[in-house]
Amino acid sequence: MHKAPTTAHQHVSHVAPEIGEVLELLEIAWERSRDALGTAPLSAAQTRVMYIMEREPGINLSALGRHLSAAAPSVTRLCDRLQAAGFLRRFPHPRNRREVQVELTESGLAHLRDIRRRREQVLRRTLDRMPLDAQLALAAGLRALSDAAGESAEAPLRRETA
Repeated sequence: MHKAPTTAHQHVSHVAPEIGEVLELLEIAWERSRDALGTAPLSAAQTRVMYIMEREPGINLSALGRHLSAAAPSVTRLCDRLQAAGFLRRFPHPRNRREVQVELTESGLAHLRDIRRRREQVLRRTLDRMPLDAQLALAAGLRALSDAAGESAEAPLRRETA
């Protein structure tokens, strides 16, 4: 019986356990370094809302709810807390006054920059212990993983806010 030719893409599932181990190590490192890597004073959910709002300035609450797979009351509560913290502002849509749009304030953008700065400092210390070619391979692999997951086109991993 003749086997059809195969490609490298058909035999890569063996790396999934290795990637899973790395993710577990990252979770442990994240937990140990909660002060440096955390999102305080915000929750992870509030920070996720801010990332979405950063990528889509002026997003409406309905679209935000779809991104989060969350019901309108939950989205409203998240936005209430972010507004109380001074991280977002709400405004009516210019053509549809019933529609509410949200955007980050300068304080909200500064908070995201601070989170990224702290995380990058910790990450750089680890990356500095890796050879440059391994760093580049890791970056390329993570980008490819992001592309395969469908995240790149919809939600860039990072967007400059400075």
